[in-house]
Amino acid sequence: MSQLLSEADRHAGLPPLAETGWAAVPGRDAIRKVWKFRSFSEAWGFMSRAALAAEKLNHHPEWRNVYNIVDVTLTTHDCQGLSQLDLDLARKMDKLAPDATIERNHGEPISCLCEIRARKA
Repeated sequence: MSQLLSEADRHAGLPPLAETGWAAVPGRDAIRKVWKFRSFSEAWGFMSRAALAAEKLNHHPEWRNVYNIVDVTLTTHDCQGLSQLDLDLARKMDKLAPDATIERNHGEPISCLCEIRARKA
């Protein structure tokens, strides 16, 4: 069973992830990041590579995909909060999509490309 991150590990591990776009999830001991890709194919490719990394760690994200948007939340369910697995998977995911746009404002609705195109039509 995984262990919750200690306060020292949180202070060491979370700030560098925040710089890449990971943010605390209100009301949960979890982190979230939203990537915007140029196309559905790029988003799906990222998810495929991330799935392989997650499987290797035996740690799986909560995620949602709408067209070119991938919204990921990481937490460790067996310890009911953040563990080292979450930090490790977050770092691996960051390396898989260095050119994607990161949505840092998690409070606003995020529009995918198909919604943006529909509004312009």
